[in-house]
Amino acid sequence: MDKRKAWREQEQQLVERWNAAASRFRDAQAALSTPSSENGDAAPHEEKVLKAKAARAELEAVRKQVARLKVEFSAGKRY
Repeated sequence: MDKRKAWREQEQQLVERWNAAASRFRDAQAALSTPSSENGDAAPHEEKVLKAKAARAELEAVRKQVARLKVEFSAGKRY
């Protein structure tokens, strides 16, 4: 029973991380899609691209962890 509680807490933290990463990714993509109001300065655009890449990498890392948990569950190692 104690393992199940720990697993549920781990899964809940993973869901929270997923939601936060997805939100950051959506915000970064939205910032990229809106045109810059500045006078053609490339630096803010590069910053937006870097933020989008970082958000995508974070989302991909969380996705891989979700996949690992799914494999454990399917293999019968959880619950």
